[in-house]
Amino acid sequence: MYQLEEKIWFWALLIIPVITLFFLVLQIWKHKAQRDFADKDLLKKLSPNKSLFKSILKTIVLSLAFVCLVLAMVNPKVGTKLETVKREGVDIVFAVDVSKSMLAEDIAPNRLEKAKQLVTQIINNLASDRVGIIAYAGRAFPQLPITTDYASAKMFLQGMNTDMLSSQGTAISEAIKLATTYFDDEEQTNRVLIIISDGEDHSEEAAMVAEEASEEGIRIFTIGVGDVKGGPIPIKRNGVVLNYKKDNEGETVITRLNEEMLQEIAKEANGAYINGKITKDVVEDIKEILSNMDKTEFEAKQFADFKDQFQWFLGFGIFFLLLDVFLLERKTAWLKKLNLFNENL
Repeated sequence: MYQLEEKIWFWALLIIPVITLFFLVLQIWKHKAQRDFADKDLLKKLSPNKSLFKSILKTIVLSLAFVCLVLAMVNPKVGTKLETVKREGVDIVFAVDVSKSMLAEDIAPNRLEKAKQLVTQIINNLASDRVGIIAYAGRAFPQLPITTDYASAKMFLQGMNTDMLSSQGTAISEAIKLATTYFDDEEQTNRVLIIISDGEDHSEEAAMVAEEASEEGIRIFTIGVGDVKGGPIPIKRNGVVLNYKKDNEGETVITRLNEEMLQEIAKEANGAYINGKITKDVVEDIKEILSNMDKTEFEAKQFADFKDQFQWFLGFGIFFLLLDVFLLERKTAWLKKLNLFNENL
């Protein structure tokens, strides 16, 4: 396990293409200036030991020095001590709708991105709860099993999109059925499923499956994203809207937030419906709900001690800088024999 202390320093790596560009421009300018000064044969006589390879090598070494120094500033840390700790919390499974209707932009930036923002902010405000993630459209697909690794949860979350599942639709019932397999402890009394969707499920099975899940001790909370007035579903290429989804009669499809469906599902599973328009309010509502729930004690392995690794990168950085200083641009005897780049022709 590792940590990166100061990730902002990664921006300094942009100096590498600057160094490369400067080297290329300098070589073009030198070549032009030398060609104007004398012909190729005369230049070889005037500077017989000049080496293009050594110039390239010095640039590579300088770039490596900057990479190492940047990594030293980032200060990677490696976990050295793994401990098993006891924690108390609630097991929460997030079921995120990734159907095409989630591309509608009746809520900024669009329904799916709003859903991902909501889940991210909820996770950011958790303390010791465990989380799992499910993606669903026409069918449900497990994304992340129950874990305390919030960083991985947010990474998987950001990778979710409407193209990850080929079967389209909004099968909320499938997501609920899959969620029941996430809770592996039969003695748990604090099982929570949070469904984030626009509620456009055209089947009547979801409410019935929610009731069955409630009998297994799972409370379902639903968060609606979108607007009841609805909006068209854009068809984009490279971020540019080409058209809007149309039905069989050529009419533009308008997708609407179905709050009634989401309210019914939550009601059947002893939960509550929350409108997802205002992120801050959603996070506060979820925090209050979780704080009033019984917490289950569980064991979790975590790294308790991290050691700095910046000194290794700093040492390599200084080494490459010194190597660049002492590395001359003229040919050495063994390089002459290798005749790299056909320089002796």
